[in-house]
Amino acid sequence: MAAAVFNQSIGASQSLGHFNTSGLHQEFGKGSVRFISKAFEVDVGLSKKGCYNSSQRHLSIIRASTFQTSLIDIVSSPSHNKSNDSRKKSGEAALILIRHGESLWNEKNLFTGCVDVPLTKKGVEEAIEAGKRISNIPIDMIYTSALIRAQMTAMLAMTQHRRKKVPVIMHNESEQAMAWSQIFSEDTKKQSIPVVADWRLNERMYGELQGLNKQETADRYGKEQVHEWRRSYDVPPPNGESLEMCAQRAVAYFKDQIEPQLLAGKNVMIAAHGNSLRSIIMYLDKLTSQEVISLELSTGIPMLYISKEGKFIRRGSPAGPAEAGVYAYTKKLALYRQKLDEMVH
Repeated sequence: MAAAVFNQSIGASQSLGHFNTSGLHQEFGKGSVRFISKAFEVDVGLSKKGCYNSSQRHLSIIRASTFQTSLIDIVSSPSHNKSNDSRKKSGEAALILIRHGESLWNEKNLFTGCVDVPLTKKGVEEAIEAGKRISNIPIDMIYTSALIRAQMTAMLAMTQHRRKKVPVIMHNESEQAMAWSQIFSEDTKKQSIPVVADWRLNERMYGELQGLNKQETADRYGKEQVHEWRRSYDVPPPNGESLEMCAQRAVAYFKDQIEPQLLAGKNVMIAAHGNSLRSIIMYLDKLTSQEVISLELSTGIPMLYISKEGKFIRRGSPAGPAEAGVYAYTKKLALYRQKLDEMVH
C-alpha cells in the first residue's frame, strides 16, 4: 500500500509543481507574568509592540514535574542562540497551508482585512472539504491567525482527520487563562494538538477600505487606484498595510516561531489568509516581489510542503479535485497513511 501510494504520487508532484500565477503603529507596552502550580512553574515574558508591526512573544518553562507537563511545553519558543547548522539536523516534516473558507464579507464583496467576521455556509463546507484532503497527513501543531474565520477553518478541517486528535487552543495571555485551561490527563494530552493563534498571521490590514464594497470603491477612487492598492507590493491603502508590510510581520513570525518547530521534526498546519499566506509562500519558494503579487490562492484548498534539512519542497498545488491529484506523498507520508489504514482495519 505505502509503495503504491508513494510511486503514484511522484508523477503528481512533477505535473503539479507550480502555482497558478496570473504604517500603522500602536504601543501596547510590555509585561511579565509568572504562573506557579503544584505541577510546574511558568514564567511568561510578553513584549508586544504594535498591532501591525513586528512583535515578539517569549514563553519559557522554568520547571516541570515528571508527572505533569503542559501542552504549552510544545509551543515554547525555541532557543535563538543556536546556529543555523545545528538547527538543520532534523528529518522530514510536513507543512500544510490553508487559506480560510469563504467569509460573510467575501460573500458580500466587502474589503475585510482585520475585521473579524465568520465563515459562510459555503466557507464551512470548504473547511470540511479541506480537512478531508489532509486527513492522511500527520499534524502535530496548528498555527492560525487571531481572526475567527481562520480559526474556524482549522477546527473544522481537523474534524475530518483520521487520527481523531482534538485541536486545543493555547491560552497564555494571562496567568488565569493558563491556569484555567490546563489539561490534567496525560492520555488526553497525547490525543490533543496545540493550536497557537497569533495576530501576526492576520490578513493584511486594509485601513480605510475595510467594510467598503469593492465595486463601489473602484467606482469612487478609480479601478487603477484600487488595483494598485490591492495588487502592488509596496503601496498601502489609506492608513493600511501594503503586502510588503504584511510580509514583514508574517514571515518574521514564521521564521521565529514556526520554522524551528519544523526543523525539530514537528508536522505543522497553518490556517490563515490570502496575503499572510502569500507572504509565507514568497519566503518558502523564494519568489520575487513581482512574482508574489500575481500569486492567487484558492479558499479552502490545502497546500503541502515538505521541510527537510532546512529546505522547503512543494509537494502539492491548488490544482486537482482529489487527494491523489493534489499531493505527492513522500515515502514517510505514505507509511503514515498505511498505519492509519491498519488502525482502521
